[in-house]
Amino acid sequence: MLRFQTAGESHGQALVAVLSGLPAGLAVDFAYVDRELKRRQGGYGRGGRMKIESDAAQFLSGVRHGRTIGSPITLLIENRDWKNWSEAMAVEDRPESRAKYKPLSPPRPGHADLAGCLKYNFPEARYVLERASARETAARVAAGAVAKLFLKEFGIEVASHVIAVGAVALTVDAVPFEKVLALRDREDIVLNCVDPEIEARMRTVVDQAIEKRDTVGGTFEVIGHGAPPGLGSCAQWDERLDGMLAQAVMSIQAVKAVEIGQGIENAAAFGSRVHDEIGYSREQSRFTRKSNRAGGLEGGITNGEDIVVRGHLKPISTLRQPLESVDFETKETVKAAYERSDVCVVPAGGVAGEAMVALVLARALLEKFGGDSLEETQRNYHGYLEQVRRF
Repeated sequence: MLRFQTAGESHGQALVAVLSGLPAGLAVDFAYVDRELKRRQGGYGRGGRMKIESDAAQFLSGVRHGRTIGSPITLLIENRDWKNWSEAMAVEDRPESRAKYKPLSPPRPGHADLAGCLKYNFPEARYVLERASARETAARVAAGAVAKLFLKEFGIEVASHVIAVGAVALTVDAVPFEKVLALRDREDIVLNCVDPEIEARMRTVVDQAIEKRDTVGGTFEVIGHGAPPGLGSCAQWDERLDGMLAQAVMSIQAVKAVEIGQGIENAAAFGSRVHDEIGYSREQSRFTRKSNRAGGLEGGITNGEDIVVRGHLKPISTLRQPLESVDFETKETVKAAYERSDVCVVPAGGVAGEAMVALVLARALLEKFGGDSLEETQRNYHGYLEQVRRF
């Protein structure tokens, strides 16, 4: 089974991802992985940290001479900001450097600070925020880039776009996947919206947040294109692919709601306006849908249409005009702590969303088709497609 874990702190030496379960023989495009990391750092409204970091992945294991070898893949992303934190975040206890430690208190509303301090019995939030920070998504994006390379071997692509920043949103129900994929070719990500006019209005919202020393959230949409029908299962609750995708995207920092297809809109409509009518293309020898309000999933199983997952991000919780909090020692009302942060991260959230969707789809594909080598997995996959075409 495909699995991955990440490790590392926001201001520690490095972030690490360990990805296990990929078959041997997959060619790894290292430049592509680094390009994905660069995409995560882009977007209008990012903070000063992005000017310090220039993320690149070092492959420490699991890849030899450019191809996977079937063993766990270890990726390391150095934190360039570590040189400014080497004493404040030292691994060893250094009495002579204790004055340079950087405790964080009071806790910030909306962040993991207070809940984490209570859970781990910390008197201040430094170690909580270091792991809870969205900087961790760099490791996810690196692992997800490898999963995307794997999916491409089966004609499956994953891409994202921003459909809302604050109250400004796209008004169309569906965007052709080709337009979403084309956003990857843009050097300036801005807000990663397919409509230039809407994107300009989104940028104005971010400018307003900057002027007010505030933050703004929004919604990204991830599309998985080219997946066959039959991934996932209706047999058990934890085998349903829509549940796996929702959990994966919900796990991204600041995401507070996940939507499959037009799930929110569908909840307010009659069934006759919701369900996707079925057709058949004799030219393609496949079943089709006249619409895709279900987001490519029915009963927890892919149906052959585009997989559509939306992540709704709350505004970043670190504010330059802090909200009220409570001092840990005195229990008196004070203003929350402030650390350098972003104003808008919706495009970056979309890139992290792509990574999580790709990792879930890659796992589902391997669970169905197996294989210790890429050639074996492809053989099983193409045999299944032939079975579906004959249905």
